[in-house]
Amino acid sequence: MLTRRGFAARLAAAMAGLAALMAFTMPSAEAQEKVTVFAAASLKDALDNVNAAWKADTGKEAAISYAASSALAKQIEQGAPADIFVSADLDWMKYLSDKQLTKKDTELRLLGNRIVLIAPKDATAEANIAPNFDLAGLVGNGKLAMADVKAVPAGKYGKAALEKLSVWPSVEGKVAQAENVRAALKLVATGEAALGIVYATDAVAEPGVKVIGTFPEDTHPAIVYPIALTADSKNPDAADFLRYVQSAKAKGLFEAQGFTFIAPPSN
Repeated sequence: MLTRRGFAARLAAAMAGLAALMAFTMPSAEAQEKVTVFAAASLKDALDNVNAAWKADTGKEAAISYAASSALAKQIEQGAPADIFVSADLDWMKYLSDKQLTKKDTELRLLGNRIVLIAPKDATAEANIAPNFDLAGLVGNGKLAMADVKAVPAGKYGKAALEKLSVWPSVEGKVAQAENVRAALKLVATGEAALGIVYATDAVAEPGVKVIGTFPEDTHPAIVYPIALTADSKNPDAADFLRYVQSAKAKGLFEAQGFTFIAPPSN
């Protein structure tokens, strides 16, 4: 027969067990409160530095996921929990905006960039990027690394430039398409591709490559990185982080990585 004292002891044990289970399975309050940012892969070094500065200044820290803008936009569309989206082009921001998945009044153009032709750091290749230049000859029997030319902004910008310069047909069969621009960068840095087309900021971040040519800005659409809060964001710190990336301190960190800062200043 279970006495009242025995019942109380069992109840206390059960409650203790439940508390232990909840402590093991539930995320901490700190983890729940972090601002979740989905950002284009090319932003990693610069945005990591901005995030570190935000933490130093405020004690708060964002959880940042980097991937191709196309992949991140699709994840947000499918319900992934993100507070902020930073795209490497206007198209994928518009994609979410048109689906009412961003807070439109927070959308702004944050950064600009350039695309460049890179080779492994020890390569002897040189390029004079102009209409009909011999890119196929420079690639030789190797591969030209690019991000996915149909979906990923860096790949789309690169293909547009090569088409404008009338060299795309000569290299289309030599292109090694990667899931994002950082993956394309790695193919060149490791020597798996003879050349690659990436952002100028990616080349700055990777000591294993060198720039052998810069594509004229009039050969492709303007490279613009927009940022916005997502429609489902309820984290009060998200708006603070959005303001912080427009600050003078963030501007210096972005520019140190080679970005052009085009956002209106935020004090």
